[in-house]
Amino acid sequence: MSGNPTTTTPHGRPRGPHRSGGTGRRAETGTPRGRGVLVAGLLLLGAAVLPALVVRADIANPPFQGLDDRWLTWMGGPHEGLYQAAATALDLFGGPVGALLPLSLLILLLVRRRRVSAGFLLAATLGGNMLVVQGLKHLVDRPRPADPLVRVDHGSFPSGHAATAALLVVVLGALLVPAARQRAWWIGGAAFTLAMMWSRTWLHAHWLSDTVAGAAAGAGAGLLTWWLFGPALARERARAHDRRGAAAGAGTA
Repeated sequence: MSGNPTTTTPHGRPRGPHRSGGTGRRAETGTPRGRGVLVAGLLLLGAAVLPALVVRADIANPPFQGLDDRWLTWMGGPHEGLYQAAATALDLFGGPVGALLPLSLLILLLVRRRRVSAGFLLAATLGGNMLVVQGLKHLVDRPRPADPLVRVDHGSFPSGHAATAALLVVVLGALLVPAARQRAWWIGGAAFTLAMMWSRTWLHAHWLSDTVAGAAAGAGAGLLTWWLFGPALARERARAHDRRGAAAGAGTA
């Protein structure tokens, strides 16, 4: 019996052996589905930019200020116990401590000679944080809620912590998570981003609308960068897969 069964065409001609390597490799690497990722990224960025223009028109009383006020009332005290510990940990993760994770990953990627992946990481983090988030902060310059419980900088809209959380979820999912596990990753990442959004309002560091726009900005920037780098990332992973296969074959021989 032949190890590679053949099939025939409707006209009876033999067809070559079926190979599923291309589809399997695409599933293994988790390459984004082109247009869907592009559309999602643009929609999410729009969900951050359009409210920014609305807030900029009247920073003291935007149309959704009533909802922001009610939510901040619900986030009243007592600010202690387990909630305080969770919010403080998330505050530290979204600040300088959280920068250690992408920096460590960048060093690891460069050591392993995954230059395209390193470029994607740099482009996503710098573009998302420096261009999108800081650009919107300077454009809007919205005042923060009174008496924040942590140290904050200028500009309440959008939330940089929420943006960082959503951006990291997308970047780590693109670089480290196999396609078979990405659904669980996105669910867990969404829960983590929501927790970060809650912590920023519980600490009175942001309005609710700031955190929604921040999460949309971070996720949108990450998805657009993934879409731009998608083909190059797929080629890099395919080369790494081929090298591992060749090394395994040589070891077996």
